[in-house]
Amino acid sequence: MPNPARLSACASVLALTLFAPMSHAQTPYAPKQVTAEDYARAESMLAHKLNPLVDGAAQSLAWQNGDRVLWVETRDGKSRLMGFDAASGQPVDLADATSLAKALGEASGKPVDADTFAARLRGLRLADDGLRFNFGGDDYDCKRDAVCTKQPKAAQKEGDGPAVKSPDGKREAFIRDWNLWLRDIASGKETPLTTDGVTDYGYATDNAGWKHTDNAILVWSPGSDKIATFQQDQRKTSTMTLVATGVGAPKVEQWKYPFVGDEHITLIERVIIDLTGNKPKLVRLKMPADQHRSTCSDDIECSDGWEDVQWAKDGKTLAFVSTDRGHKSATLRVADAATGTIREVFKETVATQYQSAPALDSVMWRYLPESNEFLWFSQKSDWGHLYLHDLTSGKLKRQVTRGDWNATKVVRLDPATRTVWFTGVGREAGRDPYFSHLYKASLDGGDVQLLTPEDADHKVQLSDEGRFFIDTYSTSSAAPITVLRNLDSGASVKEIARADTKRLEAAGWRAPEKFTVKGRDGKTDVYGMMWKPSNFDSKKKYPIINYIYPGPQVGSIRTRSFATAQIDHQALAELGFIVVAIDGMGTPLRSKSFQDAYYGDMIDNTLPDQVAGMKQLGAKYPWIDLDRVGMWGHSGGGNATATAMFTYPDFFKVGIAESGNHDNLTYEDDWAERYHGLMEKKADGKTNYTGQDNASRAKNLKGKLYLIHGMMDDNVPPQTTLQVVDALMKANKDFDLLMLPHARHGFGKDGYYVMRRRWDYFVQHLLGAEPPKQYEIKVPAPLSP
Repeated sequence: MPNPARLSACASVLALTLFAPMSHAQTPYAPKQVTAEDYARAESMLAHKLNPLVDGAAQSLAWQNGDRVLWVETRDGKSRLMGFDAASGQPVDLADATSLAKALGEASGKPVDADTFAARLRGLRLADDGLRFNFGGDDYDCKRDAVCTKQPKAAQKEGDGPAVKSPDGKREAFIRDWNLWLRDIASGKETPLTTDGVTDYGYATDNAGWKHTDNAILVWSPGSDKIATFQQDQRKTSTMTLVATGVGAPKVEQWKYPFVGDEHITLIERVIIDLTGNKPKLVRLKMPADQHRSTCSDDIECSDGWEDVQWAKDGKTLAFVSTDRGHKSATLRVADAATGTIREVFKETVATQYQSAPALDSVMWRYLPESNEFLWFSQKSDWGHLYLHDLTSGKLKRQVTRGDWNATKVVRLDPATRTVWFTGVGREAGRDPYFSHLYKASLDGGDVQLLTPEDADHKVQLSDEGRFFIDTYSTSSAAPITVLRNLDSGASVKEIARADTKRLEAAGWRAPEKFTVKGRDGKTDVYGMMWKPSNFDSKKKYPIINYIYPGPQVGSIRTRSFATAQIDHQALAELGFIVVAIDGMGTPLRSKSFQDAYYGDMIDNTLPDQVAGMKQLGAKYPWIDLDRVGMWGHSGGGNATATAMFTYPDFFKVGIAESGNHDNLTYEDDWAERYHGLMEKKADGKTNYTGQDNASRAKNLKGKLYLIHGMMDDNVPPQTTLQVVDALMKANKDFDLLMLPHARHGFGKDGYYVMRRRWDYFVQHLLGAEPPKQYEIKVPAPLSP
């Protein structure tokens, strides 16, 4: 067994060699051969194989100015561009596909297939004289007479970060050498907006912890004349180091990466840059440095940008929410853009962690200076709801939504009509509590109105003009239907598309089965999905594999909407398994207390609910073999899988732990400090993190454990897995290990190799069979002209 200190240097060898030989699991069932044909059938159940078999679904939906919508429809492998004008009720006149493909081929210098190119268009925009889009990485302008022109790429010096365009489209801001710069798009003239940025103390930088890019974090004012951003201080922050594998001297990657309990972590000094004068003016907000935190996730940005910063329409004031290091409080402040003076408006403090939406990556508070109000999101009733407050005093004026359900995302707020449109879950009795619907409510009180009545999961896109919305609704078993609706009433205006799954079903696809079991307390409903082999035989006994992601920000089930595949669950089932995913207590979109079920005890990982749920399934279905139970997961799921193998060693027989954050003291600060709490030292020298790592429990391993990690994982560093390796070696335990020399957190192109090894491991050790030798899952070709 090699010394763990040498594992990094031996990464290339480790990617091909396992530490312990694989042997058949000891089961009462005679081993059998699983053939290459069986693997080929499993491979046919992956998403990139199945998606082309769905006909008629509306894809790449994009609203245009004037209540017009564009989308792509594919049937029998042939794609076409569609358009509809909601205001007039007439189709949008688009160029002929054959002519457009020919013109695009001439402009790109490559042949373009008229039957398939529409599916490859990105960023569709309808101009007065034609179409604009991205194709194969380049931007094109195609006139109605089907003459296409490739657009020149913006001039950019090597090392510059991507630019953030102003609302009026005339200027863009970007990072160069730790400072923020401005570029006039028409002339290309560049102007430095800051000059005192230095290494690890730069402006607008997005290089903290698990996420480190050269993107600029900033918010333009509506009038395009001011920028809100920050100078980020990481000078005393810890440093992460990764060593690349290659010929000759290894290359080193380093960046700032704060850890749990560090005395010095990343801070931001908020600034406003005023562009109204002859030269830029930097205004520092008059407050101490703020924590690099958000109310939406373990990063400062949310899904739609830096949403915790919001401008007044006139650009004179700026509202922002500060979050303390442990995320226990959220403070709304308003800044004077001219002077930098601030005033504190409102503060909410919670016992666990505050978030501005019940799920990851959304902010639901809104700044309403025109009416001297602000909209706030709170889970103080144990459910997530919207509350209207006075902007001067911070006092509550009224509760806008209420009940045992959650508002989940504000999608539009009209101050003129005092109406807010938002999505929500769990409100409609008798339905899946995770189904999303669109609602509207008045800020002045009254009943909430449902705008998407169908019993399904709804995904909505509002038009730019705010009069209509596109509603695509589906379930895990019912294919998507896309409808144009009136935003005020929810009334259907026109059916846009209806997906047809006949070819999909003919290929052997079957929908996952939904189920409900009781959680750890024997009372609380928890929801799951099950995948069976397409040749399922109820007279047989099947091993069961649990796919896990424990939360707390998301759960194990990827979607409640229609999907041809969720990861490789159906593919794995095809090899002779029952595959389940269960959203246990500690995951979002239920009550606040449900999500906080294991706050301060992260190693819980929802496992009590997983075990309880599988035991109930085993008692209900005689074809589930609870003597052969496996688990796998990635990232937080990799952590949970190892915990399962160490904490329930007699229940879980086989586990595959990928990219696991096995010790949150070895992971970035914002994650664990949010969901487990700040480090607290105890009188006996221990802390609240003691015993919360997998290495401390590794001695309990009885079954077969496969640890997998990318050596260039810049999210969860590979040392988290190597800590478990070291502990297993010291405990004299057999285990298997695969280190991927060049892979990042998600494995990239190595993911299909890992998938095949995952199939092999479960087939050999849980099914008790011999897998085909070195079966190759074909990596799908990238979409390109």
